[in-house]
Amino acid sequence: MKTVHDFAAARIDGSQASLSEWAGKVLLVVNTASQCGFTPQYTGLQELHQRYAPQGFAVLGFPCNQFGGQEPGSEDQIASFCETSFGVTFPMFAKVDVKGQGADPLWKHLVSEKPGLLGSEAIKWNFTKFLVGRDGKVIDRYAPTTKPADIAADIERALADG
Repeated sequence: MKTVHDFAAARIDGSQASLSEWAGKVLLVVNTASQCGFTPQYTGLQELHQRYAPQGFAVLGFPCNQFGGQEPGSEDQIASFCETSFGVTFPMFAKVDVKGQGADPLWKHLVSEKPGLLGSEAIKWNFTKFLVGRDGKVIDRYAPTTKPADIAADIERALADG
């Protein structure tokens, strides 16, 4: 059975990354956008990343422009915005589609592993979050409205399970 570690993605700088680089870590995979009402969640995501990274945790950000055109910039613009506006140091990746026919294979996998409300696999909006265990299996899915701080206890549990 496939896990998150079986996928690859383009980093925001254009280089390729195998998600197996994060094998053994707990991950929070998030579709992000720079012009969204939820954009301030970057602050909370960065706080989680800094707080738990020493224990084997990472946030992985995947910009997406599929919801209201809220991520129109280039990868360079997105990287600059995240760094200067929110001090983001967690890994950011190139823009992806997270829904529809052209959805990135990683995101197809995430939604098939943890469908949303009423079994829907569709991502409804920016800042949908997936918690992934050290083994690469999806533990849980969180709505865009879920604040990063509200996921801390689940992250701690996942870190303790490893």
